Amino acid sequence: MYWFNKFTMNEPQKKKSALELNYTETEALNRFVTETGKILPRKFTGLTAAEQRHVKKSVKHARNMLLMK
Repeated sequence: MYWFNKFTMNEPQKKKSALELNYTETEALNRFVTETGKILPRKFTGLTAAEQRHVKKSVKHARNMLLMK
């Protein structure tokens, strides 16, 4: 979807999909984790099964590398 400005045409900023997240991007992974460190279920995150598995693996990898709680 595009929107037009008087002077330029701007493209909307694309969000990274969950499959593009890396374990080093802890700020982005914090969206899928509670304050106590539990990974949120698919019901709350709205991810597909494949995306949820990727997020789970990335969060656990970040925890092992001591990047996240």
